[in-house]
Amino acid sequence: MIDWLPLEHFSFKAADGREIHNMIVKPPAFDPAKKYPLFVVIHGGAANMWHDAFVLRWNYHLLAQPGYVVLLTDYKGSTGYGEEFARSIQFDPLKGPADEVNQAADEAIKRYAFIDASRQAAGGASYGGHLANWLQATTTRYKAIVSHAGEMDLVMQWGTSDSILAREINSGSPIWGDSKVWREQSPVMQGGNHAKGTGFVTPILITVGELDFRVPMNNALMNFATQQRLNVPSKLLVFPEAGHWVLRGEDSRYWYGEVHAWLAKWL
Repeated sequence: MIDWLPLEHFSFKAADGREIHNMIVKPPAFDPAKKYPLFVVIHGGAANMWHDAFVLRWNYHLLAQPGYVVLLTDYKGSTGYGEEFARSIQFDPLKGPADEVNQAADEAIKRYAFIDASRQAAGGASYGGHLANWLQATTTRYKAIVSHAGEMDLVMQWGTSDSILAREINSGSPIWGDSKVWREQSPVMQGGNHAKGTGFVTPILITVGELDFRVPMNNALMNFATQQRLNVPSKLLVFPEAGHWVLRGEDSRYWYGEVHAWLAKWL
């Protein structure tokens, strides 16, 4: 028997006045009198949205299964809320959406007494992995990070991904242009900001498919090298037969087990 509970929806106004939609996933055998760690799971895209539906990749209920409350946020840049909302990350590809993810976590903690604010983790894949890397570089609120197929450096991603022009449009110029976004919103460039109380310190699990052409494996290798250089607890998993997503059954089973083990270790 699978004890899957219905998703719960809520919205809040972000700091910029936008209405942000969210969903909460509760673990099996949920008890509202208990306290549960919060796992903030970030969708990819960014031109995408969370659905109140059964999914195979990053299945909400499987992620929540060991005893986590999962938070799903449609940050600015998500589809389904109008063209302006979807376009609003132009020239602000990581910072603005990540700020809203953090605000959503704050709102969830305020609304739900069963969330343990002292035990928060964050993770995502593809663009969600980009944001996971950015969160690791810019806040220490999370005790663990999971990044799959996550961009580590904007310039490197521009040069090696199968998508180039859209990145120039989103960042405001080619990499040789005058846009500061290429440096100021590149996760690796923020990783050493320890004097500011941020930078890479949070334990991170990095996973990638060796056949990924959307976010090539060099991002994961740079990520792991940076973490090791800074003595951050980190682990790299490479799936030789996977592309942008881990889809093979045995690979998927192994991936979920590694994610659960990583969260259990640090939360």
